[in-house]
Amino acid sequence: MFESFEVVPAVDMQDGEAVQLVQGERGTGTTYGDPLAAAENWVSEGAQTLHLVDLDGAFEGQRKNADAVEAILAAVDVDIQLGGGVRTAADAMGLLRLGVDRVILGTAAVEDPGIVDVVTNSYPDGVLVSLDAKDGEVVVSGWTEGTGLDPADAAERYEELGASGILFTDVDVEGQEAGVRTGEIERVASAVDIPVVASGGVATVEDVVATRDAGAAAAVVGTALYEGNFTLREAQEAVGQR
Repeated sequence: MFESFEVVPAVDMQDGEAVQLVQGERGTGTTYGDPLAAAENWVSEGAQTLHLVDLDGAFEGQRKNADAVEAILAAVDVDIQLGGGVRTAADAMGLLRLGVDRVILGTAAVEDPGIVDVVTNSYPDGVLVSLDAKDGEVVVSGWTEGTGLDPADAAERYEELGASGILFTDVDVEGQEAGVRTGEIERVASAVDIPVVASGGVATVEDVVATRDAGAAAAVVGTALYEGNFTLREAQEAVGQR
């Protein structure tokens, strides 16, 4: 999945626009224009993977930014991982056939863990299980519902079910540019042998380096890139991606 550590720009989509939320809460978003333009910009700057999230799908259970996703798939030639509103095995496999490299299963995987096995039987490298943690508990449905699951324990469970990787989001610091909490990343990364993609809190290049040093295989970066805290090239150079 990731041959070496990668910095992965996020393209979160809501109502047809690129947006970054604070702690995933509706009404806190800053918009950044056309998702396709954002995706093409990150690829032109050297992104090897893009992280796409249909926020409308995450909140409402139905993907509403499919046109933007398809436009991005047609326009760029990098790995694409996509989440938000993917609720069934059929949804997931349809996206993988469309050209998405990895689907992100969060709520669906928690409600029906068997979905991971079903999808990976056909696409062994096609599933990232999303474990979004708030106050140490995995949350689902756009980060609005607690599950009682510990993220490290859950990561082990999904590795056994065949997930090719874990997307771990620290919701408590997501979108705040307050810095990463490496202890949370380390705990999840040390629980499994599959790649852990970390998201949440990156504000500086040093945070990207700290994420790598905590054992993650990649760091998803959103607000800090959009706000110009540092460039994608600077982050990549700091972790030896260039």
